[in-house]
Amino acid sequence: MTTDTPYDPAEEGAQMRFDGRMSYNDYLRLDMVLGAQECLTDTHDEMLFIIQHQTSELWMRLALHEIGAARAAIRDDQLQPAFKMLSRVAKIFEQLNNAWDVLRTMTPSEYTAFRDDLGQSSGFQSWQYRLIEFAVGNRNPAMVKPHAHRADIMEKITAELAQPSLYDEAVRALARAGLAVPQEVLERDVSETHAFSDGVMAAWAVVYRDPQAHWALYELAEKLVDFEDYFRRWRFNHVTTVERVIGFKRGTGGTGGVSYLKRMLEVELFPELWRVRTEL
Repeated sequence: MTTDTPYDPAEEGAQMRFDGRMSYNDYLRLDMVLGAQECLTDTHDEMLFIIQHQTSELWMRLALHEIGAARAAIRDDQLQPAFKMLSRVAKIFEQLNNAWDVLRTMTPSEYTAFRDDLGQSSGFQSWQYRLIEFAVGNRNPAMVKPHAHRADIMEKITAELAQPSLYDEAVRALARAGLAVPQEVLERDVSETHAFSDGVMAAWAVVYRDPQAHWALYELAEKLVDFEDYFRRWRFNHVTTVERVIGFKRGTGGTGGVSYLKRMLEVELFPELWRVRTEL
């Protein structure tokens, strides 16, 4: 049955008046969020560049929230909740990967039109990205320096480096389950990056050779590999996007640009989990 009367959601109970009441805009503070895109030039594509990076930072904030909770759950041997959180982190990085497709619609000439106005600002300086790397285990002290001018950020970084990383907690879970983990690994300086250990790989090999006997640890290992898989893809997409847009120019923050990003492709977050596959 058709009618010429316009549909009115209020007739079905939809709330239509918000004077003095919380609205969608109020809850999400959209005036603040949507007012944060202040272009420095009148070029069309600068808006794309800003939104790409701002939304990436929002997704990274959620990733840090989930990684922190997953780490705490693993520390308490609550592995099932950790699996859900780690799956979410992997999906966050899938979302971040998809975002590169949008940025790649910007051509070199379009980026060049406003690139000089960025000054020395660069994604290399993202403190949330640095915290993600530190939280999962890639703890390079040289990467702290770009944040030294901000005491509040340094406080977060210092607190992160003082506690075991996500992977440290996974390795400690192996030991608590009765698997042989070298004592020097368990007692290492957690502020430093975990170095590959034959003993840790041997412990993971026990898990992989008999998944049924170690199912929770087996699933934990695969959740970590899932995350690093998406993380590696994100780094690769970063490299190809930068090369497509600026070629081999230096980055705005002074890095080698593509050459720097390609070096990052070689970093292994959970080395034993990748190399154990060769041993099975």
